[in-house]
Amino acid sequence: MKISCTQENLTRGLNIINHLAVKNANLPILNNVLVKTKEGGITLSATNLEIGINCSVRSKIEQEGVFTVPAGLLTNFVSLLNNEEKVDIELINKELIIRSGNQETKIKGEDASDFPLIPEVPREEKYLTKTQDLKEALSQVVFATSLDETRIEISGILFNFNKNGLTLAATDSYRLAEKKIASQEKSKERQLIIPQRTAAELLRILAVVNSEEVQIFTNENQILFIMDQVEVVSRLIEGNYPDYTQIIPKDSKTTIIVTKSELIKVVKRAALFSKTGINDVNLEFNTEKQKIIIKAASSQLGENSNQQEAVIKGDNNNIVFNYRYLLDGLNNISGEKIIIKISDSSNPGVFQGEEAEDYLYIIMPIKQ
Repeated sequence: MKISCTQENLTRGLNIINHLAVKNANLPILNNVLVKTKEGGITLSATNLEIGINCSVRSKIEQEGVFTVPAGLLTNFVSLLNNEEKVDIELINKELIIRSGNQETKIKGEDASDFPLIPEVPREEKYLTKTQDLKEALSQVVFATSLDETRIEISGILFNFNKNGLTLAATDSYRLAEKKIASQEKSKERQLIIPQRTAAELLRILAVVNSEEVQIFTNENQILFIMDQVEVVSRLIEGNYPDYTQIIPKDSKTTIIVTKSELIKVVKRAALFSKTGINDVNLEFNTEKQKIIIKAASSQLGENSNQQEAVIKGDNNNIVFNYRYLLDGLNNISGEKIIIKISDSSNPGVFQGEEAEDYLYIIMPIKQ
C-alpha cells in the first residue's frame, strides 16, 4: 500500500469513524481502523459488530493494499500534523509509515484478514429523505428510548416508512415522542427498529457531513444509511414495536397555549423542590385566572409555587409530571408557543408546537 492525501481530508474521515472503534478484550482488532485502497481514494472502516461505518477519503493511490492500525492512535497523530501539508502513507513489513513535512512515523498494526466483515446491504429498495429533516427527527425522539434492555423492542427507535413519508417514534413506557418527516421517494411500506446507539452515531455524523440527502436501504436484518462519502450499516432490533397509537388520547377536557421559554423557567424553579427520586411537579390549570400554577414541595427542602400566564380553554384541571420528562419534551418542541392537552390527572398529557403538528410528545402522569 502506498497512498497520498491531504491532512484535512484524512483527519475528517478518521474523526467520523474513530468514535466507533472500541476496546474489546475478546476481539482486540475492533480497536483498529481498516484502511483499504479503492478507485479514487481509500476507505476507512470501523465496527463494533452492531454498527459499521465506511468513510471514503479522496487520495492518490500509487500502490493498492489493505491494513489495520489502532484507530485512536492514528486519529490523534494525524490531527496533530500541519493541515496544509500532504500526508504520504506506505505499508512496509506490517508497519504503516507516515511521512508529512519533516517527520516520519511508524505505526504497528495487524493484517486485515481478522477484521470483521461489515455486512453488505442490497441497494434495491431506496428511501430518500433530507439530511436536516432526519437529523432533527432523530434528535427529537432518541432521548425517549428505553434503557431497559429486557424490553428490547422499545430500546430502539421505530422507523415507519409509510405512504405519507417516514415516522420516527420512541418510548420508554413513561413518555412517547413521535416525529413525522417527508420522504423524497415513495417506496413500499415497512416498519423496523434501529438501536439507540445507531441513532446516536447517525446524529453525530449527520452534524458534520455535507450531503443534503440521506439514502436509506434495508433488508431483513440490516439498515444502510448513505450520506456524502459516509456509509453507516447497522443491525436491526428483532420484534414488533408496540402499537403506541392506542395510548394517544383522542380528546381532552383542557387545552392550554403557553410560551415555551417561560414555562421552562418556572418548571426548573419548581423542580429544585421536587421529591428526590420522584421528581414531581404539580401543574394546575385555572381557566378563570388564565394561569398555570406550577408547584413542588419536599419535606427536606421546602416548597415553591409559580404562576405562568397562558390561554386556557375548557375545564379547570391539574396533573403531576416527572419534571425531567416534562423538560425533555419542552426542549425538543419547535417554536415559541406550545399546546398542552389534558384530560385528567390519570391520563397522559399531550404536548405539541402551536405551528408544528409533525411532532408529538406524550407524558404519563405521576398518580397521587
